[in-house]
Amino acid sequence: MRADVGCVGARDPAAGGRLEILLTYPGVHAILWHRVAHRLWQRRARFAARFLSWFARLLTNVDIHPAATIGQRFFIDHGAGVVIGETAEIGDDVTLYHGVTLGGTSWSPGKRHPTIESGVLIGCGAKILGPITVGAGARIGANSVVVDPVPPGMTVIGIPGRVVRDPCERRRIGGRIDLDHHLMPDPVGEALSELLDRIDFLEARLAHRDERQLRQEQRHERA
Repeated sequence: MRADVGCVGARDPAAGGRLEILLTYPGVHAILWHRVAHRLWQRRARFAARFLSWFARLLTNVDIHPAATIGQRFFIDHGAGVVIGETAEIGDDVTLYHGVTLGGTSWSPGKRHPTIESGVLIGCGAKILGPITVGAGARIGANSVVVDPVPPGMTVIGIPGRVVRDPCERRRIGGRIDLDHHLMPDPVGEALSELLDRIDFLEARLAHRDERQLRQEQRHERA
């Protein structure tokens, strides 16, 4: 729990002292309550664990099933609308932004939710669905929907999610998380830009052809 509080200062530039983090960060409150609920779940005090999880959701707007396994130094920034399913497994040093869902895709018992390895960053509104693995150090872009495994160190964006950046091209800022979401590649926007350039070229070419035909017709009339 001490590590969960201590990691916030390194990942949130708006963070103040430890007391401020402990008292005012709902994402921190959610993980601290979960640590207790998870212990109860492991000791088969299932009702107490579910009730504590419900109470934490009521206070924080973060829904974490008490059976979910979460590693050290876990941080939910803003802590609103996050859902983490029963069989989800999360490694160390993982960061989630608001609106993230680690959901299941099956009614069958057993493993139904994602495995998030250490050092992963998941942007706001992203949905990671099914018993897939997101490799260590990967980044999931905002509002992406990921239904296939993600190799370690990759960046994934889009619906459905697709890999867009090689790990050697990822930006590092003194060991801190790269918050430049706006610099993530936009393949759809790039394709549209190329189409618009092509349309402009074709329109200019047609206009040139029409002007040449008009001049030829005028010469024929004078002749």
